[in-house]
Amino acid sequence: MAGTNVTGLVFVGAFAPVAGESAVELSGKFPGSTLGEALAPVGLPGGGTDLYIQQGRYHHQFAADSSPELAAVMAVTQRPITDAALNEASGEPAWQSLPSWFLFGSEDLNIPVAAHRFMAERAGSRHTVELAGGSHTVAIPEAAALVDLIREATTKAN
Repeated sequence: MAGTNVTGLVFVGAFAPVAGESAVELSGKFPGSTLGEALAPVGLPGGGTDLYIQQGRYHHQFAADSSPELAAVMAVTQRPITDAALNEASGEPAWQSLPSWFLFGSEDLNIPVAAHRFMAERAGSRHTVELAGGSHTVAIPEAAALVDLIREATTKAN
């Protein structure tokens, strides 16, 4: 649930599920994700599993539009995601009551571009920016495009 001062949402290479939908379910609706084969599972002491992107595959899988040097730093400092987080059903989405804007890369290998387009359309995106050649971390090399979209959202959310 969004806070009381939130007037709009900007989705950046992100999921926008409906209630009951999971990230895995959304990714699986469309071809193009190679994330599953790039993940390295690490069992947790109390049960469950953390998932890391294999370091040797990180640049191509996650940050192909960033320099190899930056991607190498990102690979060794990445935070894992739990398998439960990818499979957990979403609660009620804030985008159903708030205006939304979307930015994503056309070459995102984690979330298929067709899924990004589907979610943006379903959420009634006020402006969707699909950056040609952009990876999952498109907002790093294309920070100016993200700033422009955030500025637009802050002026047009009401």
